Amino acid sequence: MKRKREEEKSKANDSNSNGNGNGNGNGNGNGNSSNNMEIVWQTPANPPVKEDYIFRDGRRNVKPYYFEFISHVKNRWAGKTIVDLFAEEFKGRPYDYYVSAVKCGRIQVDEEMVPVSYTVKSSQKISHFLHRHEPPVMAWDVSILQKEPDVLTVCKPPSVPVHPCGQYRKNTVVGILQAEHDLAPLFPVHRLDRLVSGLLILARNASKADLFRQQIEAGKVIKRYIARVNGVFPEGEQVVDVNINYNASAGRSTAESGDSLGDTPLKGKAACTKFTRISTNGTHSIVLCEPITGRTHQIRVHLQYTGYPIANDMLYLCEHVTHREGMSADRAAAYSHHSPPPVSSDKSESSSEDFSIDPMCTNCPNLAPKGKRLLSSNSLEDLCYGHMRQYQTSLVMLS
Repeated sequence: MKRKREEEKSKANDSNSNGNGNGNGNGNGNGNSSNNMEIVWQTPANPPVKEDYIFRDGRRNVKPYYFEFISHVKNRWAGKTIVDLFAEEFKGRPYDYYVSAVKCGRIQVDEEMVPVSYTVKSSQKISHFLHRHEPPVMAWDVSILQKEPDVLTVCKPPSVPVHPCGQYRKNTVVGILQAEHDLAPLFPVHRLDRLVSGLLILARNASKADLFRQQIEAGKVIKRYIARVNGVFPEGEQVVDVNINYNASAGRSTAESGDSLGDTPLKGKAACTKFTRISTNGTHSIVLCEPITGRTHQIRVHLQYTGYPIANDMLYLCEHVTHREGMSADRAAAYSHHSPPPVSSDKSESSSEDFSIDPMCTNCPNLAPKGKRLLSSNSLEDLCYGHMRQYQTSLVMLS
């Protein structure tokens, strides 16, 4: 692997030197030169550190970094050329990029460079070496509420994923706690949607995590959230027992109630949520939400199903979301309740000169991936009026 990695480094450096005429890697004068740069490839084994983060305009950005994505050929991928495989399965980059990446060794099979016509076989290891850009999150701290030898309880801020997923690796609760508090390993006991804030419990060892898992599977966990919804929510306890079907490609769930005769089979999973109105001002209501099951976006979908969606939930405010912009009233309302996150004195503001520019990267010199919306002063779509307020088992009770 070392030999192939060094070959790839050399080719990348040659590309950096020869791929442009002004020495900055992409024709933009704001970045550092990548010429003769020694590329250091990170893997999931490399922990996040404080120096990885850039704080600007109330956002926590991650300095772009070189990363090795590792996957293994699935049975349905076998028989495809390496370029066609990437072009069909990972559509975030153009076809020509994958051709170039294979030719220069940025994409390898079983730690070897291969021709663009190479046909992959089942279970082979595929490595993709790329310049990784993570989306920004709000710069609120992950507050530690309780720290015990085997359990950690924190307050998760909105916009931050719990653990590495998709485009996020360092900009996660787990990554931030490791970088800023040297807390690792951590095992999230339960999930919170990226947009939702509130109590989050993490086990500090595998055995404690397994105890929590057993409690969850036995139905001995009580979780309660509060949400601000549109309209005057009905009084008394409301129980929504409606299947939920999650569409991964769309990134959203739908409620499936079926027909009155029961002739149409339901694709979704059984889901049940209890709701109780706490208060209302005639326009919005504060609702206590207790999920009995744990489906993706369950509370958000069930509230939408009742006709009282979360007030600023851009994904579920209407049945078919086609344009998320244009909901400026809700975004303005969001800002009236959320002041910009403070930036600690030891968190310095940085410029694009703090990171290198890669000539093959389609995102440079931007901090965040192209096409991914940035948090800005007039857009708070990364906030949601949902908050985890209580978690109760025989192991722990927090509120």
